[in-house]
Amino acid sequence: MTTRHAVQFRIGDLVQVREGVVSPDFSDISFAGWTGIVREISTKRSGTQYLLEWTEETLRQMPQEYRNRCEQHQLLYSMACLSEEDLTVPKPAASQGRAA
Repeated sequence: MTTRHAVQFRIGDLVQVREGVVSPDFSDISFAGWTGIVREISTKRSGTQYLLEWTEETLRQMPQEYRNRCEQHQLLYSMACLSEEDLTVPKPAASQGRAA
């Protein structure tokens, strides 16, 4: 019998990246405070992964260096796949989409 893990977020939810989280592709790029919309959810034994589409505000404030590196490696800078532990509900007082 398989036990299903209850996911914390649903498709369409606005989420914020927790402090201390970095890009899975570039460990020197901090994602802390970035906000995105959940577009896909993948639940496996190793944990739940969320495909996020960054908000317009996050895209505007995103470091150009991150965009350049994504383009060089043929990666989409407008999206990211992060684990459930990396995400939280956005703080109302926080600047939505703050790209550090």
